[in-house]
This record gives sequence, structure tokens and C-alpha cells, in this order.
Amino acid sequence: MKQKMMNRMDEEQINAGLMRFLDASPNAYYAVRNMCEMLTEAGFEELREEAPWKLKKGGSYYVTRNGSALISFRIPEDEIAGYQIMASHSDSPSFKIKPNAEIDACGNYTVLNTEKYGGMLCGTWFDRPLSAAGRVAVETEQGVEMRLVNLDQDLLIIPSLAIHMNREANDGYKFNAQKDLLPLSGELASKGAFMKLVAEAAGTTPEKILDTDLFLYNRMPAARIGTEGEFIASGRLDDLQCAYASLLGIMQAKPAKSLAVQCVFDNEEVGSMTKQGAAATFLRDTLRRINIVLGRSEEEILRSPSSSFMVSADNAHAVHPNYPEKADPTNRPAMNKGIVIKYSANQKYTTDAAAGAVFRRICDQAAVPYQTFANRSDMLGGSTLGNISQSQLSLNTVDIGLPQLAMHSSYELAGAKDTAWLAAAAVQLFSSSVRADGAQLILE
Repeated sequence: MKQKMMNRMDEEQINAGLMRFLDASPNAYYAVRNMCEMLTEAGFEELREEAPWKLKKGGSYYVTRNGSALISFRIPEDEIAGYQIMASHSDSPSFKIKPNAEIDACGNYTVLNTEKYGGMLCGTWFDRPLSAAGRVAVETEQGVEMRLVNLDQDLLIIPSLAIHMNREANDGYKFNAQKDLLPLSGELASKGAFMKLVAEAAGTTPEKILDTDLFLYNRMPAARIGTEGEFIASGRLDDLQCAYASLLGIMQAKPAKSLAVQCVFDNEEVGSMTKQGAAATFLRDTLRRINIVLGRSEEEILRSPSSSFMVSADNAHAVHPNYPEKADPTNRPAMNKGIVIKYSANQKYTTDAAAGAVFRRICDQAAVPYQTFANRSDMLGGSTLGNISQSQLSLNTVDIGLPQLAMHSSYELAGAKDTAWLAAAAVQLFSSSVRADGAQLILE
């Protein structure tokens, strides 16, 4: 996926690019592939974990893991003082297609056997065109080859049960994932057709497909919503909106004293406990390897995290116009009002006063507005990347996000102004340094 590099943070260009990116990224594999293409076009050099690295001062590079997680970085011309990091995630709630997926339904239809991936709003997946995308393992003469596939057609649908057969449907209903949420793929005579389509998309035959990682996605394209186009509606805004903004930031930044690092992890929606998730060694391994290749000493490597800063960027809840009582009394962010800084006493979000102050200062320097979020004290919120990544690498960290509605729906809503603001803050972050002085953090 190629996009023209921008010379400035133009809101309309960013929104147009974001919407193309969202439409072209039905799941984590495609999101990472598209970001890699943009990085290559911007002059970043691809590295591979299994191959030797040759790095130089002032160079720009990226590396992937599992095809679904990405780290890009820019090395300063001078000695590395620390790391300036922005982390987001590539995955979104969906349905994964199980092996041997086709089921005979009532002797009339074929449905696909699926299971939930992450905590989605199930009702938003009904009665709309769906398709499938992901990757397949193909047997070749050279061995097993992983290929991306996107069926890219209005192919599947999860039909609702008519109100006449469930009079309580509008009074609340608990969906059964094995019964209520299976997508219809065709009549019974079409059994076998789904894997034929997958094989055709992969450029092979069904017999050559050894395994699959395929997910459903909502076919509705991204759209501008509102009387003046104030909002963007799309699937996967959580968290591709932050991933895209951080990507623009790393491509525009000019690091001075710190290594600028953009991370996009996978599997946040299911706990991050995978080799490509925030709890994995991916970030730690990459930073250590950069230091070793550049000839830094073990002591220098151990000193660097104390003079580093991470922004954990994962979208935030905007106050809902129909449910304002669900928001905290004094921390009620709204779409198009700026970046949200998240706070949690139980450390579901890592922000403390020192990290919050540093990020506020970054926003001020970038001329970007910001807001604050905290959950109601009688409601549990979700967790995100920041606190999970600390198990592998201890860093000064702030949790932030862009405000949105309908989080974890198959079609979400966010502000049209906010992506450009996060991109501008990312440029400022990646061009800055943080210096530790005892318990103090000094932004330079």
C-alpha cells in the first residue's frame, strides 16, 4: 500500500490517508504489511530478526515479528542518550475461522465455524456484509510459505433471528458464540467453495493449504460522518488510528539525542501474552540488538532506560451523548478535543504525575490540545499495552489514546481532528529526549 509522503501535518491529507489505510488493513497482518510499505517508501531499511544487522548513525530501519508486529526506529547522529518510544497495537476484536470450518446447517445451508477473538460488541456483527482475510500456510517445493489472503468480496453474513421468533430480543439478549454468531456462507451445495476461494486468493489449490489464520471483517468502508464531516467511522479504529499516527510521526521526526522507536504489537485484545505481543521480548530484544551492533557497552545499555520515555497509545472512551452517566464526573474527554491522557490508581494505566507532566509538555511544544480520562470509581476499565510491556522493559511511561465511541464495535467512531494532533505529538516525542536526574524527569 503506497501513500505519498507528507511534508507537513495536514489534517485533510491525514484523514484521507487514514481511511485508505483502514480500508486496506482488515486485520493485523495487512496493517503491518501496509505500514512496512509506507516505511520503505519513506526510506527506511528492512531488517530481519534471523539475519545479521548493519546499522549506522542517522539511519532509519524497521523489523517485524510474525508478520503482525512491527518496530521501526531512527538512530540519532550523535550518541544515544535513551529511547523515545510510542507503542500501539495492530489487532482488533473479530471472529477467527476454525479449522474444518464448513458446517451443514439444516440440510440447506453452509455456515462457518468461528470463535471470538477479543471482547467485541457482538450485536454489531449481524446483518451486514462480511468477508475474510488473514494468512495461509502453503506447501511449496521449497517448503512451507506464508501468504496473505483477502477474499475482498461481500461473502458472508450473520443473519439475525426475526423479532417474531424472539419477542425479547430488544429487552436484552446474551449471545451464544457457538450458536448465534456463525456466518452464513452459502447453500449446502456450496460446501467446499470457501476453501476454494481461499486457495485461489493464495495462488494455490486447497490441497496445498496446510493451515490458516483467517478472520472475519466488516466490509463497510471508512466514512466521514456528521453534518460537517466532523467524525470518522470505520472498523478497527481501535487501535489502527494510533498506529497510523505514530507511523506518520516516526517518518517525519528528526531524532536529536534519543533513539526514536515506533512499536506496533499484536494480540493486545487477547492479553498480549504472545511472542509478538507487548508482554513478549520483541521490544527488549530489538533495543538490545541495536545497542550491541552500535558498539555500546553493557553499562550504557543498562543506563539508557532511566533516560527514556514510552507513550502507550491505545484509543480512549469519549463521553457518550446517550450515556453521560457512564463517564467520570470530572474526566470526560470528547472527540475532536485532543489527545486523552489516561489515569488509573490500580495501574491499569501507567500514567503517574511525572510521566503525565512530561507528555503534557510534549503536547504544549507541539501545540496540541489534550484531555484527561479516568474510569468512574465504581466501574472497572480495560487495560492496555503500557503496564504489560513493563514486565520486559522498565520505562517511564504514559498511557494515552484518541477519544472514540462504539469501542470494540465492528464499526467505530472517532474525531476527524484527533489523528493529526497525535501525529504532531508523535513528531515532537520522537524529536525530543528525556533525561533522568534522580527521581526527576527533564524533557530536552
